[in-house]
Amino acid sequence: MARPEKIRLGDLLVQQGLVTAEQLKLALDEQKRTGRKLGRVLVDSGFVTEEGISTALARQLGADFIDLRQFNPKPEHISLLPETQARRLRSLVLGERAGMLLVGMADPTDLAAFDDLARLLKRDIDLAVVTESQLLAAIDRVYSRTEEIHGLARELTADMSDVPAEFGNLLGLTTGAEDAPVVRLLNTVFEEALKLHASDIHIEPQEKSLLIRFRIDGVLHIQTEADTKIATALVLRLKLMSGLDISEKRLPQDGRFNIKLRDVPLDIRISSMPTQHGESVVMRLLAQNTGLLQLDRLRMPPHILERFRHAIARPSGIVLVTGPTGSGKTTTLYAALNELNTPEKKIITVEDPVEYRLPGINQVQVHEKIDLSFSRVLRSALRQDPDIVLIGEMRDQETAEIGMRAAMTGHLVLSTLHTNDALSTPIRLLDMGVPRYMVALSIQMVLAQRLVRVICENCAVPYTLLPHEHEWLRIELGDQVDSHRPLHGQGCSHCANTGYKGRQAVYEMLEMTNTLVEAVNRGDPNEFMALGREQMAGHTLRRDAVRLVLAGRTTVNEAMRISTQLDE
Repeated sequence: MARPEKIRLGDLLVQQGLVTAEQLKLALDEQKRTGRKLGRVLVDSGFVTEEGISTALARQLGADFIDLRQFNPKPEHISLLPETQARRLRSLVLGERAGMLLVGMADPTDLAAFDDLARLLKRDIDLAVVTESQLLAAIDRVYSRTEEIHGLARELTADMSDVPAEFGNLLGLTTGAEDAPVVRLLNTVFEEALKLHASDIHIEPQEKSLLIRFRIDGVLHIQTEADTKIATALVLRLKLMSGLDISEKRLPQDGRFNIKLRDVPLDIRISSMPTQHGESVVMRLLAQNTGLLQLDRLRMPPHILERFRHAIARPSGIVLVTGPTGSGKTTTLYAALNELNTPEKKIITVEDPVEYRLPGINQVQVHEKIDLSFSRVLRSALRQDPDIVLIGEMRDQETAEIGMRAAMTGHLVLSTLHTNDALSTPIRLLDMGVPRYMVALSIQMVLAQRLVRVICENCAVPYTLLPHEHEWLRIELGDQVDSHRPLHGQGCSHCANTGYKGRQAVYEMLEMTNTLVEAVNRGDPNEFMALGREQMAGHTLRRDAVRLVLAGRTTVNEAMRISTQLDE
C-alpha cells in the first residue's frame, strides 16, 4: 500500500455525517485547551465511537477495519515489531497478505508513524485500521515478557558475580529501590503474572537452576529458568517486602505485602519453605480492584442458586461449602456474605488468612503462634452478639462443635470443609468425633464444588472426541451422545495458546431433609448414603460438568478430570 495521504479527521467525520459542525467546533476548542488528540476528545465527549472513527478512516483510505478482539496474530509476525515501538507507534503487525505485511494502525493519519514503521519493518505495508483501545489491549495480550525476564535474570546474575560485596545495591537497600536489579526483575515477573491472570507465582530453587512458574487457571506453567545464584537475592527481597525474618532460613514463614502495578492494587500472600536446594517461595496474588463476586455471577445452576439463597436467608443453622484447596470455596462464601451484609446484621469472620476485605464486617485473623486459634477466637466471637459467623475452615473436632452449637443457638454459620463431595460431608464430621445429634440438627445444607477450565471463546472449534472420551460421555448421555458436538480451544493469543481462558465452578447440593436427619440419628451410614444419592440423582458434580460440556463452556477432558478426582 502506498503512503496514506494527510487526512483532516474532523472534516472527514462531518462529511460522513458522524458528527455535526457544532460538535466538531466544541471538540476543537477542547483540543486547544487540553492538547489531547481530536479523536480522543470526540470519543470522550460522546459525539462518536472509536469504531465509528476507525471505520470512517478505513473507508476514506480504502483499507480494512479489523476488530482485534476476533483476530489472532501469530508470534512470528508480532516479533517483527518490538513492543516499545508498537506502543510508541500505536501499531501492530497482524500478518502477511499479497507479499506485504498487514499492519494495524490506530491513527493512520500519523504519517510520521507510518514512515517509522516502513523504516523499521523494511517491507511493503498493507495498512489496516484498528481502534486504539483494542490495539493497546492486544499489545498487552500478545507481547510476552519472557525474554525481558530472562534478560533481567541474566543481568542480576552478572551483577552478583561482579560485585558480591554490594549486595545491598542489588536488593535496593542502599540505592533507589526501583533501580535495583532484584526489584526490576520482581516487578517484571509481577506484571507478567498480572497480565496472564496468574493466581500464584512459584519461585523454586533446583540443583542447577532457579525455576519460576505461574499457576494459570489452576495449571502450572514454566515462565523462566535462571541461574540458581539469584535465588537468595530474590527470597531476601521478598522477605523484606513482607516483613519476614531474613536471618531465618531453616523454618517455614508466612507473610503478606501490597504493591500497585498499572494502577491495580495487589494483595500478595507469601509462603517460604526450606528445601534441599534453598528456600522455595509461593505467592498468591489477589487483585483488590476486581470487587467481590455477586451470587448471580457465579453461574450456579438456577435450581441450586435458588436453594442456596433460601438456606443462607435462614436465621440459624450451618451451611457448608466443600471441595479441595483452590476450588473457589472462599469466593462462594464471600459472595454469600456480600449479599447478606446489611446494617441490620452483625457479621464476624474467623479466618486463616483473611483473603478478602469487606466493609461492614468484623474480620479476625487466626494466629496460632500466640494461641489465637480458631476455637479461641470463635468462643470470643459468639460473645460479640453476631447474627452471622463465617468460620474459614472446620479443621478439628473442637472448632466444628463450637460452630454447631452456635448454629443450634440461633446463629447462621457459614464454613468450609475438605471433603470429596457433598454426600460424604456429614460422615466426615461424624468421623471427626462430632456428636451425631449435632450433625443432624445443625447442618442445613452442603454445597460441594470444583473448578473447571473454560474454553477460550476466541479459538473454540468443534472437536472430534477420542474413543475413550466418547465412551465416557456415552456413559453419561447414553444414545444421545452422538447428537452433540463438543468444542475445544485450538489455542490463540487471547489464551496464551492453551485453549482455555478462565474457570467456572461446577456444583452439587445436599439438603438435610427430615428423612436424612432421621438416617443420621439412626447411625446407619449406608442408609444415609443411599437416601442422599436418591435426593441428588441427576444433579451431581459430574452431571454439572457434563452440562458445561454440552453448553460449549468446557471440554470433555476437563469433565473427565473432575470425574477422576471424585473417584479417588
